[in-house]
Amino acid sequence: MSTNAALVVCQSGFENLLVREVKVLGLDASSSGPGWVLLTSGDPGLRRATFAHAVLEDPVGVSGTGVNEIAQRIMEQFSEGLRGERLEERWPCLFAGALDQTGLGRRMASVEAAFHELLRKKMGRVARLASQERPRVGPARGLFVWFTDFGAAQVARTAHMNGPCRMADDDAAPSRSYLKVEEAYGILGAEPVQGETVCDLGAAPGGWSYSAAKRGARVVAVDNGPLKGGAAGHPLIDHRTDDAFGFSPGREATYDWMFCDMLEDPHKVVESIARPWLSGRWCRRFVVNLKFGRVDPIALLGELRGPGSPFSLHAESVRVVHLYHDREEFTVTGLTRA
Repeated sequence: MSTNAALVVCQSGFENLLVREVKVLGLDASSSGPGWVLLTSGDPGLRRATFAHAVLEDPVGVSGTGVNEIAQRIMEQFSEGLRGERLEERWPCLFAGALDQTGLGRRMASVEAAFHELLRKKMGRVARLASQERPRVGPARGLFVWFTDFGAAQVARTAHMNGPCRMADDDAAPSRSYLKVEEAYGILGAEPVQGETVCDLGAAPGGWSYSAAKRGARVVAVDNGPLKGGAAGHPLIDHRTDDAFGFSPGREATYDWMFCDMLEDPHKVVESIARPWLSGRWCRRFVVNLKFGRVDPIALLGELRGPGSPFSLHAESVRVVHLYHDREEFTVTGLTRA
């Protein structure tokens, strides 16, 4: 990544935590607003920042008093950045912004429509290759426009997507938490498949268990509470009425997946569940949700990434992410080290 400025996008309402997190990387914010932080310089570490949903690299600010003027400014930036480059494949063309301000969504949609009309007139072939599909994880090159206000936007040709993404709901899912594990699969780059085994600790009401079972995985759902919705009575879900903190698979068993999403102190979950499960190699992959509402989340991040953390000692490919569907919580994914 260039050492030039970067616009970092996050979940609206968590900008201050993002500012604190990037300060640990030695980076300073020049300005911020709902769902975004503009940094004076970038750093490769931003691609692993927990609160960063996406990083727009080397953005250029544009402004205007009306829809057509803003669209024209964006077109000028795109044309300038396209010099010497020939687009032969589908390329992402994304307009976005935090919709906290009333009417901003309509303004964005109007500017986007006006931009596409300009693009069709000036670069018909390029326009036909434009895609509104958001890249999931990794670097991307195209056009990325983030509105910071009604008359102002940041425009970038390159971006890095950290993975958070809105997921489609399922009427049979017994809880909203179902969306979190569905989203986490994209971060990890894998999902349960038919014939695999899953242990879901603190499963009730069963959103995560249902997510795995609908893919054909066999699930042991551990919770004293009842399962509901599509998880209740599912033939692939074995509901064990037991305490998740005291449950272990036994000497010979290794699950393909360990899930854990409980309303408990995050330190207790890390020490009483993550540590024994990872050090004992009781699972191959894991998705663990940690609530930070009653602790300092930046301090907790430091602990999770510290040398004594079970995620540092016993796991690899670890990601600590603030998902689109997370609230005051982190989702940790990774592989148990062999």
